[in-house]
Amino acid sequence: MTLDAAIQAVPTMLIIWAAVTACFVALLTYRGQLTRYEQERLFLTNINPNGEREQTEIVKRINQIQPYVRVLGAAATLVTVSIVAIWTLDAWKTLHS
Repeated sequence: MTLDAAIQAVPTMLIIWAAVTACFVALLTYRGQLTRYEQERLFLTNINPNGEREQTEIVKRINQIQPYVRVLGAAATLVTVSIVAIWTLDAWKTLHS
């Protein structure tokens, strides 16, 4: 793939980046909501036997979404680095032309 073809692909890459990053942020927000009151539930576990069950459910949900968080985070990073690399190479080419 030539640099000119890569530059033409940047708008498409930006759309992909936006979609992946939006999903990544949504998962991080969901995980944050799950763990928001986790410390309080840990504190109340000794008083409320249902608290331990709820804590187990929270940990289970977090463990289920963790692989998706990692994959989407890596994908967002990869697309970001690719866009920046293409932009940098184009700027370098323009400066040395």
